[in-house]
Amino acid sequence: MAAHARFRPRLLDSLDGYDGARFGTDVVAGITVGVLALPLAMAFAIASGMSPASGIVTAIIAGLVISALGGSRVQIGGPTGAFIVIVYGIVVQYGVANLLICTMMAGVMLLAMGLARLGTWIRFIPISVISGFTKGIAVLILLSQVKEFLGLRIDALPAEFFGKVEALWAGLPSFNPHSLLLGAACVLLIVAWPKRWRVVPSPVVALVAGTVAAAVLGLDVETIGSRFGGIPSALPAMVVPTVSFAELGPLLAPAFTIALLGAIESLLSATVADNMIDDRHDPNQELVAQGLANIAAPLFGGFCATGAIARTSTNVRMGGRTPVAGIVHALTLLAVVLVAAPAARYIPLTVLSAILLVVAWNMAEWGEFRELRRYRFNYQAVLIATFVLTVVFDLTVAVQAGLVLAAIFFITRMSGLTRLREVELPAPAPGNGAAPGQVRVYQVFGSLFFGAANKIEPLFALAEPADPAKVVVLDLQKLINIDTTGLDMLATLHRKLARNGKRLMIVAANEQPLSLFARSGFGEALGEANLCDSLGQALARATPATDGCA
Repeated sequence: MAAHARFRPRLLDSLDGYDGARFGTDVVAGITVGVLALPLAMAFAIASGMSPASGIVTAIIAGLVISALGGSRVQIGGPTGAFIVIVYGIVVQYGVANLLICTMMAGVMLLAMGLARLGTWIRFIPISVISGFTKGIAVLILLSQVKEFLGLRIDALPAEFFGKVEALWAGLPSFNPHSLLLGAACVLLIVAWPKRWRVVPSPVVALVAGTVAAAVLGLDVETIGSRFGGIPSALPAMVVPTVSFAELGPLLAPAFTIALLGAIESLLSATVADNMIDDRHDPNQELVAQGLANIAAPLFGGFCATGAIARTSTNVRMGGRTPVAGIVHALTLLAVVLVAAPAARYIPLTVLSAILLVVAWNMAEWGEFRELRRYRFNYQAVLIATFVLTVVFDLTVAVQAGLVLAAIFFITRMSGLTRLREVELPAPAPGNGAAPGQVRVYQVFGSLFFGAANKIEPLFALAEPADPAKVVVLDLQKLINIDTTGLDMLATLHRKLARNGKRLMIVAANEQPLSLFARSGFGEALGEANLCDSLGQALARATPATDGCA
C-alpha cells in the first residue's frame, strides 16, 4: 500500500542545493514562458468554445499545481491545442457546466492511474497511433480557426467535421477582408520572426503588434471585448459544481477521453523534456499532479489541462531546470491578470487565430507523411487510419481503432516469428538404441501465445497409433514466452501422446515457461522426469525402457 501511495513531487528533490543563481535563471525562464502562455491560453480557450478568462485561469491554477506537485523538473502545464476538438464537442453537446464536471472526473481518473502506478502503461501506445491522432487534431484545429481568421459571420460552428465544413463553406461570402489581412500579417510575423530575437516569443510580438495595428488603423475586426466583454482583473471565487449522479453516466466516455489524452500528452511532453536536460521523470507522480490539476482548475472556472510540449521546451531553452520556473510562470500569468486585464479587451480574435494556425501547423509535423514510404505497411496503415478517424469521427474512436489495428498487426508479426523446426537425429539415436523415427525432436522458436499456438498442431499427428514415434522431445531453449493458450496446446499434445502410450519431454525451458508450468500443474502432470535440462540428457533416456531424466 505504501508503494502504491508514494507521493513525492520533484520540487522537493530540486530544492536540495538550490541557490540564488539557479533561482535567477528559473525566474527569467518562468517569466518568459508566462508571457508566451498568455496568448496561447486565451486562444485555446476561445477555440474550445470557452471564454478567454477560463483559459488564463486554467493556465494559472493547473500550471501551478503541475509544477508544484509533478514528476518532472521542467514540465509546464496548462490548456493545449490537443484538447480543443474534445472540449468544443463537449461544450456543444453537454454545456459548459458539464464540461467542468467532466474535467474533474477526468482528474479523478488521472489521479487513480497515478496512484495505481499505471504511468508506464501509457508508453505502450504505439507512436503510429500518437502521430496519427496528433495530425488529425492539427487538421481540426486549422479548420476550427477559419471562422475567426476570415471573420466569417457564423453563429456557431458544429462540432462534427462535415457539418463544420458545410457551415464554413456557406459562410464564405461573409468574410471580412480586414480580419484576413490582419491575421495573415500576424502569421507572417510569427513565422519570419528572427531566431536571434526569439528571447521575446514571436506569438507575443504578434499579439502586441496585431492589437496595436487594429487600434491605430481602426480596423473593423471582432475583439475579445466585443465578444466576451474583456477578462476579469482577478481570479474568480472557488465554486464547487453541482453534481447530479444521474447525469454522470453520459459524461464517463468524454471524461475518459480527456484523461487518456491528458496522460498521453503530459508524459510525452515530460519525455521530450527528459531528452533535453538528460533527466528522467516519474510518470506516476506526473499523473497524480495532472489529476489534481484537473480537479482544481474547474473549481475556479477553468477546464482541462496537461503538459504543454511547446511551453515546456521554451522553459528548457530559457534555462529553467526546476519546478520553480513553472511556479513563476503561473505567478506571471496571475500578475498579468491583476495588472493588464483591461487591455485584453482590445485583442483581435483574428490575431489569436493566427497564433493557433501556426501552433497547429507545427504540431502536425507534416513531413512525416513524406517519410511514410520508408516504413512498413503496418505502420502506414495504423497512422493513416488513426489520422482519418480523428478528423472524420473523434479521438476516442480513432485511438481505439488504432490500438486494435496495431494489436492485430503485432499479433500477426509475432505469429510469423514463431516457428517449429524438426531436428534430424542420427539413426539410431545415440545412447538409447531406439529404432529410426521412434524419437522425434523439435525446436520451438519465438513466443507460443494465442496468436501462434496453432504452430503446435502438426505434432498431434505424432500421437496417432499408426505413427512410429514413441517419444516427442520439444526443445524450448529459444522459446521466450508462453501464454495459457500455448500451454493448453502443450497439455493437449501430452494427453494425446499419453493416451496411446507415447511420451512428451520438455528440454531447456526458460524461466517464464517453467513458472507457468509449475503454477498451472502442467509440470506435475508431465512428470519431473520429463523436464530435462539439455537435449543430450533427454536423448540418453528417451526410450520405452527408461523413465525420464536422471
